[in-house]
Amino acid sequence: MATKTTQQHSVTEKVKNATPEEIKFIERYADQLSASTKRAKWIHSPQEHEDRPGQTLATRNPEVIKHWAQERQAVPATVPGTEHGDHLGVLRFNFPGYGGRKLQEVNWDQWLKTFKDRNLVFLFQEHKKSGEMSNFFRFDNPSREDA
Repeated sequence: MATKTTQQHSVTEKVKNATPEEIKFIERYADQLSASTKRAKWIHSPQEHEDRPGQTLATRNPEVIKHWAQERQAVPATVPGTEHGDHLGVLRFNFPGYGGRKLQEVNWDQWLKTFKDRNLVFLFQEHKKSGEMSNFFRFDNPSREDA
């Protein structure tokens, strides 16, 4: 039977570029995080990039998220009707030209506070495998509520 330390190591051995703090986060929530999060390349600043087009990237860094969205002219948004009292509901981005009519735009402070409060991981791509800019993103949430 494998020890907890061995199990934790096997969970994080595929993670690329993670800080010690991120490794602790991944180990703590290993059973609740997606396989994508556990094998993604972690990005800590807007100056860091994918190793190859189509690579799954992960971050919890607000500057990285804002930079990624702004490069795509996307604005922070939420899905109306999903809020919890005064708290934002499902987080999204409104991309120009992609029919976000059902989204409610919100300010970055509200969006990032909700992201942090929910302990989310932002999974994203910079480019598709074809080399085109990618708008792909999703959230991983250790508590598995819809982000």
